[in-house]
Amino acid sequence: MKTYKLTAFDASGEKLLDEAFQAENDQMAKEKGEKLLREKDLIERTHRCTSSSGKLILFHP
Repeated sequence: MKTYKLTAFDASGEKLLDEAFQAENDQMAKEKGEKLLREKDLIERTHRCTSSSGKLILFHP
């Protein structure tokens, strides 16, 4: 399992979500990140998900 970091921001740059989670691979991390964002009603906010190696998995400006 790899560790991924999911972060969401409001328009002023304030962090609304800063959460680490585990997933088997990048595709599963993308799906899990999107699910978490939908559950917290943050899918339309600026967000990103990165792997522990710094790879950008998910991004929405």
